[in-house]
Amino acid sequence: MFNWRLNWEHFKRMNPYIAFSTILFLAGMVIGGTNPAFKAFLDGQLGGLGKLADMIDNSSNPTLTMIIFIFLNNAIKSVVVMYLGAMFGILPFFFLVVNGMMIGYLLKTTADLHGGGYVMEIIVKGLLPHGILEIPAIIIACAYGMRFGVLVLKAGGSLVFARSKSSGLGRELESFTIRTVPMVVYLTITLLIAAVIESTITTWLLTM
Repeated sequence: MFNWRLNWEHFKRMNPYIAFSTILFLAGMVIGGTNPAFKAFLDGQLGGLGKLADMIDNSSNPTLTMIIFIFLNNAIKSVVVMYLGAMFGILPFFFLVVNGMMIGYLLKTTADLHGGGYVMEIIVKGLLPHGILEIPAIIIACAYGMRFGVLVLKAGGSLVFARSKSSGLGRELESFTIRTVPMVVYLTITLLIAAVIESTITTWLLTM
């Protein structure tokens, strides 16, 4: 299960899904940054995050609390979208788009208030240090979720229309499920590192 070569070969076969997930995330950023129709929804999402940030700041150990919260939030959501993607890939699809929309909307709002130069500073100091790990991890988790959904859909279709192919698809689905286990471990470690960076280095850079 944790054979590095086999896992790498499997990961390379996921490239089309990872590319599609990346496109969805970027499309979400464009939608969030350009479409005012979603303003109320995105304001609500950001308002909820603001309340959580206040709770963390008021805790006895804000840094540790932030690490734990960010890690558990991202790790649990990544595992959930990966396996609930079995429901035809719907959840990871919307998860990617909404998260992209929130980032796009936040950058657009910041640009409107403080100008483009400040946005670049936010990207370099507030997004890249942890985002370079966190965002790809989330994209990969969603890619696996959508692949899971495609396999379930194909397996369901074969049971109805082509029973002769159902056994082969069943084995493919079983093999894919097994390969998700080491990926969950890799992603969890990556998200833990990202949470530590976001709670320490990113916070320090933003206060400079």
